[in-house]
Amino acid sequence: MLLQVLGTAAGGGLPQWNCACPGCTGARAHPERRRLHASLAVRAGERHWYVVNATPDLGAQIEDCPALHPGPEPRRTPLAGVVLTDAELDHALGIARLREARDGVEILATAPVRRAVRDGLRLDAVLGPYTAVRWRELPDATGAEGVNPLVLDGSSGIRVSALPVSAKRPRYAAGPGGPDTPTWSVALRLHDPATGATVLYAPALAVWTDAFERAAREADLVFADGTFWDDDEPVRAGFTTRTATAMGHLPISGPGGTAHRLARLPGRVLYTHLNNTNPLGDPHAEQHKQLAEWGLEAAADRMVIEL
Repeated sequence: MLLQVLGTAAGGGLPQWNCACPGCTGARAHPERRRLHASLAVRAGERHWYVVNATPDLGAQIEDCPALHPGPEPRRTPLAGVVLTDAELDHALGIARLREARDGVEILATAPVRRAVRDGLRLDAVLGPYTAVRWRELPDATGAEGVNPLVLDGSSGIRVSALPVSAKRPRYAAGPGGPDTPTWSVALRLHDPATGATVLYAPALAVWTDAFERAAREADLVFADGTFWDDDEPVRAGFTTRTATAMGHLPISGPGGTAHRLARLPGRVLYTHLNNTNPLGDPHAEQHKQLAEWGLEAAADRMVIEL
């Protein structure tokens, strides 16, 4: 399995266009600290790739990844489709950038996410005059046994399924799916039968379920929600009165954090989806040393990983 990290930032990226917090100011002064919206490219075969989440940075992310460049024919692209972990704007707006797709766009998502993108954002109707949109529903891997995962189109046979991790809906999706639908946000389980490698991608994690624990222990690589360093970070930053947990993200450190659980895993762990307030945005921050002591890492844009 071959992966390329296309981005590692939470909503708004780093820097965020309307923010002058220390993280954004530092990224403007030091361009090497800039991060694009969290996304991952997965090779499904020769010149056949899927991206996990279609972010507002999709065009720049494709240009930044030579494997996703078009050719050799003038309008032939190796981008075969998109897999959505949720319907948040920062993960779905990039779908509109794919209107030039000559052979249509394949999108894999859970049922409530599809309804939100179709009815709330109306992307099906908007893209219809330009290209065909084909949907496939992600299967729920909570039960593990008996699950029939989807096979990504390509020669690798990579299989993908979903683990519900949050019932948090996008603000624009007030109707579709209802407020208590557990599959509004999922972690993706990617398995390569040729190598036996398994990757778990969870940019948002509101609850640590038994199913997520099992999947994380079975994975060779886990991309985990690193939105906030600790639970009080959003309040301390002054832009909200809600804690990280209340916003639907388990923090990295502290009593309710994920670090102590992830540190026990046998596989490699990379934190992604870093908020602009997260000190991990500064490569010289002490928090990186703490992660290293726990055997954990922060993912970086442009990382290439082969399993």
